[in-house]
Amino acid sequence: MAEHTQQKSWFSRNWPWAVPLGGCLTLIIIFCVFLGSVIFGFSKAFTNSTPYQDGFIKAQEDEYVVQMLGEPIETNGIMNGSLLFENNEGSVDISIPIKGPEGEATIYVVGTKQNDIWTYSELYVIIDKTNEQVDLLWGEGQKNE
Repeated sequence: MAEHTQQKSWFSRNWPWAVPLGGCLTLIIIFCVFLGSVIFGFSKAFTNSTPYQDGFIKAQEDEYVVQMLGEPIETNGIMNGSLLFENNEGSVDISIPIKGPEGEATIYVVGTKQNDIWTYSELYVIIDKTNEQVDLLWGEGQKNE
């Protein structure tokens, strides 16, 4: 009579290395998801800020910027700089990369917030292909939040 030996399953043969590896991979994936959500949350907070929105909207409304970049004008990467505000006071010094079908540029926003009012000392766009600086303040400079 022929003897049948039952072969162990893959997991039974490989559990000493599969369990630790699987646990480590799980922890790495959880950490990456957590880190990504934190970065996304900070990014969303910055893009929803008044100075960011003011700069982006003014660039989209400026006739010369639209002529140089084409429409639609969109963001082109991650904002750079600092944006600090607490209660009724704050400061901003950021650059926002933008692009259109015809070219790329960067919006620069510098200002302060006092009593819920943002006052911009600088708000301009630099067009990449011509290195021109386009002033977006138009003599305004203030925005209520």
